[in-house]
Amino acid sequence: MSDAVEQPQIYLITPSEFDLSTYPDQLAACLDSTEVACVRLAIGTKDETRIGKAADALREVTHARDVALVIDSHIMMVERLGLDGIHLLDAAKSVIKTRKELGEDAIVGTFCGTSSHEGMSAGEMGADYVSFGPIGKSTLGAGEQAGLDLFEWWSMMIEVPVVAEGALDIELIRALAPHTDFFGIGEEIWRSENPAKALSDLRLAMAV
Repeated sequence: MSDAVEQPQIYLITPSEFDLSTYPDQLAACLDSTEVACVRLAIGTKDETRIGKAADALREVTHARDVALVIDSHIMMVERLGLDGIHLLDAAKSVIKTRKELGEDAIVGTFCGTSSHEGMSAGEMGADYVSFGPIGKSTLGAGEQAGLDLFEWWSMMIEVPVVAEGALDIELIRALAPHTDFFGIGEEIWRSENPAKALSDLRLAMAV
Protein backbone atom coordinates (compact mmCIF):
# COMPACT_ATOMS: atom_id res chain seq x y z
CA MET A 1 0.00 0.00 0.00
CA SER A 2 1.32 3.46 -0.85
CA ASP A 3 2.74 5.36 2.09
CA ALA A 4 1.99 9.08 1.97
CA VAL A 5 5.33 9.93 3.59
CA GLU A 6 7.34 8.12 0.91
CA GLN A 7 8.32 9.99 -2.22
CA PRO A 8 7.25 8.31 -5.49
CA GLN A 9 9.95 6.83 -7.67
CA ILE A 10 10.64 7.53 -11.33
CA TYR A 11 9.78 4.95 -13.99
CA LEU A 12 11.45 6.28 -17.14
CA ILE A 13 9.93 5.50 -20.55
CA THR A 14 11.99 5.77 -23.73
CA PRO A 15 10.72 7.54 -26.85
CA SER A 16 9.11 5.32 -29.48
CA GLU A 17 11.88 6.33 -31.87
CA PHE A 18 15.42 7.39 -31.05
CA ASP A 19 18.89 7.63 -32.54
CA LEU A 20 21.17 4.90 -31.21
CA SER A 21 24.20 7.11 -31.78
CA THR A 22 22.99 9.72 -29.28
CA TYR A 23 20.14 8.43 -27.13
CA PRO A 24 22.12 6.09 -24.83
CA ASP A 25 24.21 9.09 -23.74
CA GLN A 26 21.03 11.10 -23.11
CA LEU A 27 19.65 8.27 -21.02
CA ALA A 28 22.91 7.94 -19.09
CA ALA A 29 22.84 11.65 -18.28
CA CYS A 30 19.31 11.30 -16.90
CA LEU A 31 20.22 8.30 -14.76
CA ASP A 32 23.32 10.05 -13.45
CA SER A 33 21.46 13.21 -12.52
CA THR A 34 18.29 11.77 -10.98
CA GLU A 35 17.49 8.51 -9.22
CA VAL A 36 15.42 6.23 -11.46
CA ALA A 37 13.89 2.91 -10.41
CA CYS A 38 13.22 1.38 -13.82
CA VAL A 39 13.51 2.11 -17.54
CA ARG A 40 10.98 0.89 -20.10
CA LEU A 41 12.14 0.30 -23.67
CA ALA A 42 9.07 1.48 -25.57
CA ILE A 43 10.51 1.46 -29.08
CA GLY A 44 7.79 1.39 -31.72
CA THR A 45 9.49 -0.69 -34.41
CA LYS A 46 8.77 -4.37 -35.07
CA ASP A 47 12.20 -4.86 -36.60
CA GLU A 48 13.84 -7.52 -34.40
CA THR A 49 17.34 -6.41 -35.29
CA ARG A 50 16.56 -2.81 -34.41
CA ILE A 51 14.96 -3.85 -31.13
CA GLY A 52 17.93 -6.04 -30.26
CA LYS A 53 20.45 -3.30 -30.93
CA ALA A 54 18.42 -0.81 -28.87
CA ALA A 55 18.09 -3.26 -25.99
CA ASP A 56 21.81 -4.03 -26.00
CA ALA A 57 22.72 -0.34 -25.93
CA LEU A 58 20.26 0.57 -23.18
CA ARG A 59 21.00 -2.52 -21.08
CA GLU A 60 24.64 -1.48 -20.95
CA VAL A 61 23.60 1.93 -19.62
CA THR A 62 20.96 0.78 -17.14
CA HIS A 63 22.63 -2.28 -15.69
CA ALA A 64 25.86 -0.35 -15.11
CA ARG A 65 23.78 1.83 -12.78
CA ASP A 66 21.74 -0.99 -11.20
CA VAL A 67 18.55 0.18 -12.90
CA ALA A 68 16.05 -2.41 -14.16
CA LEU A 69 15.21 -2.47 -17.89
CA VAL A 70 11.87 -3.79 -19.12
CA ILE A 71 10.43 -3.86 -22.63
CA ASP A 72 6.99 -3.19 -24.05
CA SER A 73 5.03 -6.23 -25.22
CA HIS A 74 7.76 -8.48 -26.67
CA ILE A 75 7.62 -11.33 -24.16
CA MET A 76 9.81 -13.67 -26.17
CA MET A 77 12.64 -11.14 -26.24
CA VAL A 78 13.01 -10.65 -22.49
CA GLU A 79 15.29 -13.61 -21.79
CA ARG A 80 17.03 -13.49 -25.16
CA LEU A 81 18.03 -9.85 -24.68
CA GLY A 82 18.91 -10.17 -21.00
CA LEU A 83 16.18 -7.80 -19.83
CA ASP A 84 14.58 -7.64 -16.41
CA GLY A 85 10.96 -7.96 -17.43
CA ILE A 86 8.00 -6.94 -19.53
CA HIS A 87 5.42 -4.17 -19.67
CA LEU A 88 2.17 -5.53 -21.07
CA LEU A 89 -0.37 -3.36 -22.86
CA ASP A 90 -3.46 -5.56 -22.55
CA ALA A 91 -4.36 -5.04 -18.88
CA ALA A 92 -5.02 -8.34 -17.09
CA LYS A 93 -5.38 -10.48 -20.21
CA SER A 94 -1.83 -11.88 -20.50
CA VAL A 95 -0.51 -11.65 -16.95
CA ILE A 96 -0.91 -15.30 -15.94
CA LYS A 97 0.55 -16.63 -19.20
CA THR A 98 3.43 -14.16 -19.09
CA ARG A 99 4.30 -14.94 -15.49
CA LYS A 100 4.37 -18.65 -16.33
CA GLU A 101 6.66 -18.05 -19.31
CA LEU A 102 9.09 -15.65 -17.63
CA GLY A 103 9.11 -17.05 -14.09
CA GLU A 104 8.83 -15.45 -10.68
CA ASP A 105 12.03 -13.38 -10.89
CA ALA A 106 10.99 -11.36 -13.94
CA ILE A 107 9.23 -8.02 -13.59
CA VAL A 108 5.72 -8.25 -15.04
CA GLY A 109 3.74 -5.03 -15.22
CA THR A 110 0.74 -4.01 -17.25
CA PHE A 111 -1.09 -0.92 -18.48
CA CYS A 112 -4.72 -0.83 -17.39
CA GLY A 113 -5.89 2.48 -18.84
CA THR A 114 -8.44 3.97 -16.47
CA SER A 115 -9.95 0.69 -15.22
CA SER A 116 -9.59 -0.10 -11.53
CA HIS A 117 -11.25 -3.46 -12.22
CA GLU A 118 -8.56 -4.43 -14.75
CA GLY A 119 -5.90 -3.21 -12.34
CA MET A 120 -7.23 -5.34 -9.48
CA SER A 121 -7.52 -8.37 -11.76
CA ALA A 122 -3.94 -7.92 -12.97
CA GLY A 123 -2.71 -7.68 -9.39
CA GLU A 124 -4.58 -10.80 -8.38
CA MET A 125 -3.04 -12.64 -11.33
CA GLY A 126 0.50 -11.79 -10.26
CA ALA A 127 1.44 -8.46 -11.83
CA ASP A 128 4.27 -6.69 -10.00
CA TYR A 129 2.73 -3.32 -10.81
CA VAL A 130 -0.11 -1.80 -12.79
CA SER A 131 -0.09 1.53 -14.60
CA PHE A 132 -2.98 3.90 -15.22
CA GLY A 133 -3.21 6.78 -17.66
CA PRO A 134 -3.20 9.08 -19.35
CA ILE A 135 -3.24 11.43 -16.40
CA GLY A 136 -3.40 14.67 -18.38
CA LYS A 137 -5.53 15.59 -21.35
CA SER A 138 -4.60 13.80 -24.55
CA THR A 139 -6.06 13.48 -28.02
CA LEU A 140 -4.83 9.89 -28.17
CA GLY A 141 -7.18 6.96 -27.59
CA ALA A 142 -10.74 7.64 -26.44
CA GLY A 143 -9.84 10.78 -24.52
CA GLU A 144 -10.41 9.21 -21.10
CA GLN A 145 -8.21 10.27 -18.19
CA ALA A 146 -7.12 8.43 -15.06
CA GLY A 147 -8.20 10.84 -12.34
CA LEU A 148 -6.93 11.65 -8.89
CA ASP A 149 -9.80 9.72 -7.32
CA LEU A 150 -8.59 6.46 -8.88
CA PHE A 151 -5.16 6.86 -7.31
CA GLU A 152 -6.54 7.99 -3.96
CA TRP A 153 -8.71 4.86 -3.82
CA TRP A 154 -5.92 2.58 -5.02
CA SER A 155 -3.41 3.87 -2.47
CA MET A 156 -5.88 3.23 0.37
CA MET A 157 -7.24 -0.14 -0.75
CA ILE A 158 -4.69 -1.99 -2.94
CA GLU A 159 -1.15 -3.11 -2.12
CA VAL A 160 0.04 -3.66 -5.70
CA PRO A 161 2.37 -0.80 -6.72
CA VAL A 162 0.86 1.67 -9.17
CA VAL A 163 2.36 3.84 -11.92
CA ALA A 164 0.82 7.13 -13.06
CA GLU A 165 1.73 7.94 -16.66
CA GLY A 166 0.72 9.97 -19.69
CA ALA A 167 0.58 13.73 -20.33
CA LEU A 168 1.98 14.63 -16.93
CA ASP A 169 2.97 18.12 -15.85
CA ILE A 170 4.26 19.65 -12.63
CA GLU A 171 0.80 20.43 -11.25
CA LEU A 172 -0.50 16.91 -11.88
CA ILE A 173 2.62 15.39 -10.36
CA ARG A 174 2.24 17.47 -7.20
CA ALA A 175 -1.41 16.44 -6.86
CA LEU A 176 -0.72 12.73 -7.40
CA ALA A 177 2.55 12.42 -5.48
CA PRO A 178 0.92 11.33 -2.19
CA HIS A 179 -1.10 8.64 -3.94
CA THR A 180 1.14 6.87 -6.44
CA ASP A 181 4.24 4.71 -6.16
CA PHE A 182 5.80 5.63 -9.50
CA PHE A 183 5.54 8.30 -12.15
CA GLY A 184 5.98 7.07 -15.72
CA ILE A 185 7.98 9.88 -17.32
CA GLY A 186 8.67 9.83 -21.05
CA GLU A 187 7.79 12.38 -23.68
CA GLU A 188 7.49 14.96 -20.92
CA ILE A 189 11.30 15.16 -20.90
CA TRP A 190 12.47 13.78 -24.25
CA ARG A 191 10.99 16.70 -26.17
CA SER A 192 13.10 19.05 -24.02
CA GLU A 193 16.49 20.34 -25.17
CA ASN A 194 17.94 19.13 -21.85
CA PRO A 195 16.13 15.93 -20.76
CA ALA A 196 18.29 15.46 -17.65
CA LYS A 197 17.38 18.92 -16.33
CA ALA A 198 13.72 18.44 -17.24
CA LEU A 199 13.70 15.18 -15.29
CA SER A 200 15.32 16.83 -12.29
CA ASP A 201 12.68 19.57 -12.36
CA LEU A 202 9.85 17.01 -12.39
CA ARG A 203 11.56 15.12 -9.57
CA LEU A 204 11.35 18.19 -7.37
CA ALA A 205 7.59 18.27 -7.87
CA MET A 206 7.31 14.71 -6.51
CA ALA A 207 8.35 15.68 -2.98
CA VAL A 208 5.54 14.87 -0.54
